[in-house]
Amino acid sequence: MAENTLDNLNDLQFDVLKEIGNIGAGNATTALAKMMNMKIDMNVPRVDLVPFTNLPDIFGSPEEVLAGILVQLDGDIKGMMMFLVKEKSAHNLVNSLMGGMIQSSGDGFSDMELSALGEIGNIIIGAYLSAMSNLTSLKISSSVPYISIDMAGALLSDDEDINYSTEGDGISAKIRGDKVLLIETQFGELDFVNGYFLMVPELESYDAILSSLGM
Repeated sequence: MAENTLDNLNDLQFDVLKEIGNIGAGNATTALAKMMNMKIDMNVPRVDLVPFTNLPDIFGSPEEVLAGILVQLDGDIKGMMMFLVKEKSAHNLVNSLMGGMIQSSGDGFSDMELSALGEIGNIIIGAYLSAMSNLTSLKISSSVPYISIDMAGALLSDDEDINYSTEGDGISAKIRGDKVLLIETQFGELDFVNGYFLMVPELESYDAILSSLGM
């Protein structure tokens, strides 16, 4: 069987990954609503294959400041998963979680805000991965979240590498193929926030996901 990358998937295989993306994003939104103890609506996610070099432009420009939360995947699926949100939206999410106790100056993030942001990322990525595990019957474990606040062009560089570091420790992933799977979802109570999930599995993991579903 030929190795699967996102560059050579057929339409049926892509539809399967889209459905996993839809269900995963729904689970993540439900988990976030429970965490914040509020009703959160979600629009139908947009799942697309995006050339890696085009990713910074998805957010408006390479200079757009993003909050990126990344976990390393292990078990039957290895690789990484990222959740990305614009800086202002990240501040709003943290403020909602803290019950309005934090009034951000908009200039960076305090240690408390970073801790809260990491917890948000941990919950929503965990819920997404749980949905994927239930659908595929594959065992997936994840690392503690790594957080980086930087411009889109720095977080998603054009050299096909993703590198995150936290207090001297870091993890990195090599993009395989020209495209990545991007799941864009809009969620919120009144003002909707655009959140982006980015799947970066290792080559063997594409085969594992599709094989588990009889593809």
